[in-house]
Amino acid sequence: MPMLLIKGTFRLKGTQPDGDTVHFVADDPEEWKLVRAKNPVQVAGGGEVKLRFEGVDALETHYHGEHQPLPLGRAAAAELLTWLGFNQVLRDHDETVTASTPESTPGYILTQGTDIYHRVVALVGRGAPPMPSGTDVTVDVPLLRQTANHHLAARGLVYPTFYRTLFRDLRLELTAAAEQARTAQQGLWPKDVSTTGFKITALSTITADVVILPKLFRRLVDHLHLGLSVSCFPAYLAGKEDKVTVLSTGERFVGLQHIVSVSNGDTVRLLHPVEDLLFDEA
Repeated sequence: MPMLLIKGTFRLKGTQPDGDTVHFVADDPEEWKLVRAKNPVQVAGGGEVKLRFEGVDALETHYHGEHQPLPLGRAAAAELLTWLGFNQVLRDHDETVTASTPESTPGYILTQGTDIYHRVVALVGRGAPPMPSGTDVTVDVPLLRQTANHHLAARGLVYPTFYRTLFRDLRLELTAAAEQARTAQQGLWPKDVSTTGFKITALSTITADVVILPKLFRRLVDHLHLGLSVSCFPAYLAGKEDKVTVLSTGERFVGLQHIVSVSNGDTVRLLHPVEDLLFDEA
């Protein structure tokens, strides 16, 4: 799978890194122009670019004023920052980093482009890159295994979450890493109820009590913030027009309302395991 390699540093101060988001500064800012994307890369004043990790999704620690169960969300963020080489990170009350030791660490990213929010979607590596910066690299399974994306999946701290741009061999490897963690009951998997189902009695059910796929959490938060009942959730999903392919059945461009069940008016369940789903880019 060809991806653009960009060398640079990871920086934390003034940002809110979590288990699948961190800020990155390219050694050569001109290389951002090489990113092939419909949505231009958004570069902050200090040269920082916000990354979204390819192929994985961590529990939300700050989404529209809400969060998923914080111990696991913070565990994913802590594991990521330690893996990147940060040994001390201080945060304020809203998860913003006020100081870190060291202030930055070296690394590289591998990317095909951006999302609709102008974040660079990337595989994230640490230390010296395997090829010169600004070049296209064929990303195979051995290279994937050197990334933070794979490391977090293997620790069971993130959900494998796939969009159409990720090649099949890399999807299968991330799935295998996540399945091993699930079998070993590592990380978030002992508490995951995405496919077994969960009864929502209040917003706190999903912010403090149960662990579910972050994409499902985000849609539920948006729905509940509107003051709508859980029984209306499928209709809400139909209006959002999210599209997904179910890999095991070959069903293409299915709306989320067809893969999420609501029973008894308040019990929500994802009908397929997340690794069986291939989302359209969003």
